[in-house]
Amino acid sequence: MPKPRIQYICRECAYESPQYFGRCPSCQKWDSFDEQAEHSTIAAPRAGLTGVTTKGKGGAPPDKSKGQARVSFRLSQIADQTQSRWPSGYAEFDRVLGGGIVPGSLVLIGGEPGIGKSTLLLQVANKLARKDRILYVSAEESGQQVKLRSQRLGVANPVDLSSDSSDKSDSNGHTTNGATPIDPDDHSAENFYLLPETDLEVVLRELEALKPNVAVIDSIQTIYFASLTSAPGSVAQVRECTSALMQVAKRENITLFIVGHVTKDGGLAGPRVLEHLVDTVLYFEGDRFASHRLLRSMKNRFGATHEIGVFEMVAEGLREVDNPSELFLGNRDEFSPGTSTTVTCEGTRPILVEIQALVSPASFGSPRRSTTGVDNGRLQQILAVLEKRVGIPLSKLDTIVASVGGLKVEEPAGDLAVAIAVVASFRDRIVDARTVLLGEVGLGGQVRPVSQLELRLREAAKLGFKRAIIPKNQPVPELGMQIIPVAKVIDAIIAAIPATPTQLQSVDVVKMEEIEEIEDDS
Repeated sequence: MPKPRIQYICRECAYESPQYFGRCPSCQKWDSFDEQAEHSTIAAPRAGLTGVTTKGKGGAPPDKSKGQARVSFRLSQIADQTQSRWPSGYAEFDRVLGGGIVPGSLVLIGGEPGIGKSTLLLQVANKLARKDRILYVSAEESGQQVKLRSQRLGVANPVDLSSDSSDKSDSNGHTTNGATPIDPDDHSAENFYLLPETDLEVVLRELEALKPNVAVIDSIQTIYFASLTSAPGSVAQVRECTSALMQVAKRENITLFIVGHVTKDGGLAGPRVLEHLVDTVLYFEGDRFASHRLLRSMKNRFGATHEIGVFEMVAEGLREVDNPSELFLGNRDEFSPGTSTTVTCEGTRPILVEIQALVSPASFGSPRRSTTGVDNGRLQQILAVLEKRVGIPLSKLDTIVASVGGLKVEEPAGDLAVAIAVVASFRDRIVDARTVLLGEVGLGGQVRPVSQLELRLREAAKLGFKRAIIPKNQPVPELGMQIIPVAKVIDAIIAAIPATPTQLQSVDVVKMEEIEEIEDDS
């Protein structure tokens, strides 16, 4: 047997090299090379997506002189077919996919450990199993563990209410023993199949034998191909397993959901080719200490990207959030200095977000700039504009800015709300709670136009906002709101922040003075 050849493969971009590099020459990542022993073997012919072998004997190219049938065809020969989709049972999930599930598509879902990837797919699979055949491949949990989790989520096989069942039901169709009745059209008990397996060959045979409509692979990093000597989760294993699953899924028209792990930097683990092979890349994210979860579309061959779906993690699993603006604006303090409201757009969905700022004297020599949910670079730019163009001395003050709920405000349309919140905190003033601020702050102190202004204003008007401070010379429809167009940041400050303290603030000042007098007397 020949001596195995040592290769070093980058786990980030799959770059191969016969020697080790501390830094990958291709993707510039540090300490990303893994050692792998390659055995020189003749590859067996692999069937294409149509099931036709594309190699001759011994792995050689097919001999055209022997009159082999041509497998290519003209593009015009393909019959026109309307792209069919079917709903997943979750409107938020369908929104991110572009309107529903496309038959035969490959969907990769990534996210941090414990964020809820398996929970989401288990609930979606249970919804789909009511009418379609589902195969759930669990490579990380045993069958009993999946069963226990499904019972906790309330998505286990429904109770059989047939005539031979011991459970009885009342006149309203409810069982007398407290079990949940099932829909007569619900066939999830017969359509939901579970396969606790990590061997790729076994998974492929089951896919070809069962021919499910939808299959879930949880997860691709734990599936292994026995013919490869590398460990599960390595670059070669992930690449070969995904390629083999893709061929079977396309040939049998199976929709495949693949769960992927993430690295410590937040990117999807495995080679970059993994994202190129699949049709859709979704990312499930959220604050571990918050209840809401966001499902983002990073790539979609069958729909728009940058769409999001909003879910809330409760004791029974994930629950859809139909109106995320109410989630992120709930329990807000309308009389707190240093707060403002803006509308951020995630794809075609407008979401109202509260921005909070706190400006205080620096405790150390150099002031501190801290952000949560807001880009730190944009905050530095806004603070420089406020000091240079407006004359507010912020260079020696600590400035902390956060978006309530942890929702990321990355687009420039939220600049004006950040600037107003900082100035309101500096002056200890209260911004009207029914005022929404929209605009990009330029380096010259201008308020620049924003995209999808009408969509943002309609969302604000729907939630009861009465005023909107927007960039000048942008057309707006009649929505029953007071529209205040501004050209400069100073104009927005004058319109949004009262020159004198409100009555409530005056009462608070009097109370603080009384408390200080009592402390002095004691």
